[in-house]
Amino acid sequence: MVNIIKTAVITGGAKGIGLGIADYFLNSGMNVVAIDIDSEAGSECEAAYSSSGRFMFVQADVSDEDSVRGSVQNVATKFGGIDFLINNAGIANPVRKPLTELSLAEWNQIISVNLTGVFLMSKYCAPYLEKSSGAIINIASTRALQSEENTEPYSASKGGILSLTHSLAVSFSGRIRVNCISPGWIEVCQWQKMKDRVEPAHSRLDCEQHPAGRVGTPEDIASLAAFLVSDSAGFITGQNFVIDGGMTKKMIYE
Repeated sequence: MVNIIKTAVITGGAKGIGLGIADYFLNSGMNVVAIDIDSEAGSECEAAYSSSGRFMFVQADVSDEDSVRGSVQNVATKFGGIDFLINNAGIANPVRKPLTELSLAEWNQIISVNLTGVFLMSKYCAPYLEKSSGAIINIASTRALQSEENTEPYSASKGGILSLTHSLAVSFSGRIRVNCISPGWIEVCQWQKMKDRVEPAHSRLDCEQHPAGRVGTPEDIASLAAFLVSDSAGFITGQNFVIDGGMTKKMIYE
């Protein structure tokens, strides 16, 4: 029996949660393609993973249609198809501003990367995913369900991902399963570019505000993503899974 190696495309896959998922999937025996706009981070990933023969870095802007179209074609040509798409690429407000001071350009940039990027990647990967009866995992955020002040474009983009997830699941019924993961506080400081890596430092209060007793890690997200793309999750589609250590369930009074 021939062992067919599955191919996963991970946007924002050169650092942070995306890199954690890429590392986990590689260790699970998959081919992994990290699509990221950060070429420096991508080069570091290539140096770390290229010896496996199952890793590919593609520099691309997920908010640009031509960039997405060409990248997906290159990936499919190299690996002969695409089995899984992890829509993880995202940006937040560089500086939180009151709504009255937020420019349309700032709003559009976040919506374009976080939400339009999911649309474009899903659109161009869909023909390959349909052939493989594959799966899409969209990475949203607990900010789709609750907010901090002055984060309107980020929260709106993540809320849009939740709705886009169940819409895609219905549209691709029987052909592609589509689910969503909404991370809470995930510590990614050790999953950055070399020059940006620092040791995590969490206070007792940081940990105790999570009923699970700790802050999350990229591995927490990656392990669920691996399950959701597997055959064991064949009856799961259109769902959102919150991974936040129980934080959004805990009432806090100041």
